Amino acid sequence: MKLTRIVFSLIAGCLVTGSLVAPAYAHGSGAHEKKKAGPNGGRVITKVTPSVEFFVTADRKVKLTFLDDAGKPVALSGQTATLTGGDRMNPTKLTFAAKDGALVSEQPLPAGDNVPVVLQLKMTPEASSVTEKFGVNFSTCPECKLSEYACTCDH
Repeated sequence: MKLTRIVFSLIAGCLVTGSLVAPAYAHGSGAHEKKKAGPNGGRVITKVTPSVEFFVTADRKVKLTFLDDAGKPVALSGQTATLTGGDRMNPTKLTFAAKDGALVSEQPLPAGDNVPVVLQLKMTPEASSVTEKFGVNFSTCPECKLSEYACTCDH
């Protein structure tokens, strides 16, 4: 009984001081690592392997560049993508074609400074689609100077 009380007191003390949960939030665990922009200054999507940079070109076409672990472009190997965006009542669907080692949309993004999108990626013809939903906000971040859709700041 005395030993149980001592063990319980030690566990309770550790929980109160946070020493049992501290390792999950320790530096280097990845919890607070700064996001990285892609090689073109776009948003990096890490839900898929290899990761992919989502970048909007000057003519509002979407360029998807697949990246290795070092953030360098890799050759396409059967990946496909579709994107639906804009007004929910009248959405625009973008299709992609291979161009210069990346997938580039054949249509531009719908007009607007903040366009909601649903991006669907297939890494191989047999693979299930991976869906990523986000807003393509074209305003400039005052800290990192990238478009908000690609912002690397933690705000």
